[in-house]
Amino acid sequence: MSQYLVAIHLPDNFNPSAADEAAMGRDIDTLNEEMVAAGVRIFVGGLTPAREAKSLRAQPDGKVLTTDGPYLETKEHIGGFWVLEAADLDEALAWGRKAVVACRAPVEVRAFGIPT
Repeated sequence: MSQYLVAIHLPDNFNPSAADEAAMGRDIDTLNEEMVAAGVRIFVGGLTPAREAKSLRAQPDGKVLTTDGPYLETKEHIGGFWVLEAADLDEALAWGRKAVVACRAPVEVRAFGIPT
């Protein structure tokens, strides 16, 4: 079994309507219950908006510079994620497809470690 990151990408201005947010929350809860029942979910987490991030960078003088905002300047950021234990990439992608539907957002699936 390998571990996979299933990351949800949200636009910076993500702000679902109250009705859609409630339906999406129910769909995500259902997906979480399905993952737990299947024994694949190791960890799940939602993140605060990227604008609340702090970035740290090493400086040539050995000090660390802390700045407001995300490390990367992009239009989308990771809004939440699952760490799953799956038999192979195909199984992880099947869960990713369910996550796309539940979260109504693009999903990235990546294996932990170096693939063999």
